[in-house]
Amino acid sequence: MTVKPPQLRFVSSDRRVREDRRFVVGKGNFVADIDLPGMRHVALITCPHAAARIRNIDASAALARPGVHYVLDGRELAGATLPLMSGLEIPDVPRRPLAVDVARYSGEWVAAVVADTRALAEDAAEDVAIDYEPLPFVLDAEQAIADGSTLVHEAHGSNVLLDRTFVWGEVDKDFAASPRTLSLRVKWGRSATVPIETFGVLAQWDPWREILDVWASIQMPKYPEQIAGALKLPASSVRVHYDVDVGGSYGVKRGIKHTILACYLARRVGFPIRLIEDRLENMRGGDAHGPERLFDVDVAFDDAGIVRSMKMRALDNVGAYAGRSPFQLGKPIGAIVGPYKIKSVQYRAMAVVTNKTTQEAVRAFGQSPTNFAIERMMDEVANATGLDRLEVRRRNMIRHDEFPYLIPSGTTYDSGNYETVIAKVLQHTDYEGLKAERDALRRRGKLAGIGISACLEPNGGNSSFEPLLNPKNTTTTWMESCRISVDLSGAITATIHTTSAGQGHETLVATVVGEALGIDPDHIRVVRPDSLNSLPGNSPVGSRMAVMLGGASFHAAQKLKAKLIAIAAHDLGIPPGRADYVDGDVVDRDAPERRRTWAEIVTIAHRNIHRMPEGFEPGLSVSHIMQVPTGGKLPTPDGRVQMYPCFSFEFHLVLLSIDPALGTSNIERYTIGHDCGTVINPKIVRGMTMGGVAHGIGAALYEEFAYNEDGQMVAQSLMDYVLPSSHEVPKVEIVHHVTPSPHTVLGQKGSGESGYLGAPAAIANAVNDAIRPLGISVNTLPIKTTRLGDMIADALAKRAAE
Repeated sequence: MTVKPPQLRFVSSDRRVREDRRFVVGKGNFVADIDLPGMRHVALITCPHAAARIRNIDASAALARPGVHYVLDGRELAGATLPLMSGLEIPDVPRRPLAVDVARYSGEWVAAVVADTRALAEDAAEDVAIDYEPLPFVLDAEQAIADGSTLVHEAHGSNVLLDRTFVWGEVDKDFAASPRTLSLRVKWGRSATVPIETFGVLAQWDPWREILDVWASIQMPKYPEQIAGALKLPASSVRVHYDVDVGGSYGVKRGIKHTILACYLARRVGFPIRLIEDRLENMRGGDAHGPERLFDVDVAFDDAGIVRSMKMRALDNVGAYAGRSPFQLGKPIGAIVGPYKIKSVQYRAMAVVTNKTTQEAVRAFGQSPTNFAIERMMDEVANATGLDRLEVRRRNMIRHDEFPYLIPSGTTYDSGNYETVIAKVLQHTDYEGLKAERDALRRRGKLAGIGISACLEPNGGNSSFEPLLNPKNTTTTWMESCRISVDLSGAITATIHTTSAGQGHETLVATVVGEALGIDPDHIRVVRPDSLNSLPGNSPVGSRMAVMLGGASFHAAQKLKAKLIAIAAHDLGIPPGRADYVDGDVVDRDAPERRRTWAEIVTIAHRNIHRMPEGFEPGLSVSHIMQVPTGGKLPTPDGRVQMYPCFSFEFHLVLLSIDPALGTSNIERYTIGHDCGTVINPKIVRGMTMGGVAHGIGAALYEEFAYNEDGQMVAQSLMDYVLPSSHEVPKVEIVHHVTPSPHTVLGQKGSGESGYLGAPAAIANAVNDAIRPLGISVNTLPIKTTRLGDMIADALAKRAAE
């Protein structure tokens, strides 16, 4: 499939990111910037209990306020709409925008107030009197699966939504034959992505044309179809405007319950309705939490540190409803052994409901927690054998000459050169010097450690985890599209068919199209139409757009080029095989002085059909709808599957110090080696990687949606939910390497999740290297200062007593 130009002119050059210009000067077009005549605003009323029966809602006082137009409750909304889509077959666990009869977590939306202004709606919301009957609740995933546990959804009869065990290879035999085994329990804490912009949606219903217009800060596939399905409308009656900027997402900008609520209200009250979350609504009940996952890992290995087999149970606390979170247990199957040659694997995936806020898709879709578990395991294998942690990884790692490489779960890794990436990082960092610096910090009274992690970023996904975890789902198509048109003036417009959440898709498409056509990308316009004018697409999820949108735009450009050649060759009276395309012009190879310029070919296409080949349509417009490379197949009955075509690699090396008196951590040095194949735009890849590392630092050391014993979330604002600032995020040194993918048009791979995939594991391993001399370890994220300080104090006190 790879079609490489003889020499890259624009791809991989350090060009500006075209989107940055409008953002820097404050000219972005966000949902909150759109102001429609007659627009009304929504405020939400949330449940104060971890679980409660809703006995009565009295909205009379609120409705008596001037400027208040409506108060909507869950029963009315449920009577007019269908439950939100769930990928699992769980009809007794319906998920709706507003609670119906029972609220299942503190912060769940119970009612919505519509008023002339947001402030007025908030004031009126305080006048709505709700009579609650508190109910028993459960917060912990292990307690939720215990016999006799409180049921979150009584009709379901269990708190388990998903429990699937996969066995690939001869696990029991490999364990029996191995001289050594170890067990490890690690926990990934519940955190999020906390984008600067909370979720926003604006809906307007035109009853005369029967069109529902929607503007939203979304990042999700099949958004128009899900709106239509829930509201019982034909999909042709829903028009989603994709030309809206999104102020950060990292996966959580699903917002489907917000959208259904706003759309229903727009039809019900006859005004445009805008719902913009405030930070409290976003953090408590905005469906923006990430995984909360407990891993039990057993590995079989030998005295040389070679890992032969692994058993892993992943128990995910998904919150009160399914959302997309159970599927986050599926993506890691595509890289279940990481970059290592582990022969056999047993993997048990469990998704459990509790009385916590619902999870949604978060950056890397479950891969980063799994990487954390695998990389902590590799460190413990090294500790058990007395071998260097880096050497253990090298002994287990897939070598460059072994690609393409088939892992036990049925996925074939496309390409890689892991040993070279690691060597570059070690050389850049001076590994021996780094160890000497660690030892010097220790002599000065600090606890200091070096952290290592090596991990993969599966990208270009084909959604195979859906039929894998739900056999009734037979989806095998996961396309992306691009249309390219050339107008009579010769100007090029490329059309993409999804929103962009800061990933630089306009830059991506212009660069790729410019590369294919030999035309400066700055001269190519990139636009995003609405859903009724779009080709099929599936949005920027799964780190897929470099692979899929880049591929679709390249193939569309190739089609345009072929049409230009055919028109010019016909006009020149030569066979197309004798015509060469050169930067927009078409030249007779045998007589280079004979040519047709770009302007001449465009004129023929638009105005001189008598000079066109027989059967050609006038004009210059082409499109390409691209299916995922290596996709198109259902999983096998034993769960072997090819979910992703491409696999980027990253290697993290961290030096970290800890003040033993305070438990505070400081990252002294951070280097990451990164290989995402051919880099289309270096600035975008660097930005993705830097942001991902910062995100990973937060997940490792600071960020947590903690709950108290009463079921109340105690991190409800950015005063309590601690994000790393510029003081906590160090200078990050990035070392690049390029191993092209054989499955993509330019050898590119995805990088949208880079940095985040390995940062938490590397930081956790650095902390453990620092505290290991005290005889303690920590395997729960985040590693909060208070928790770490107490552990160190106890260990030092114990040592003093001995």
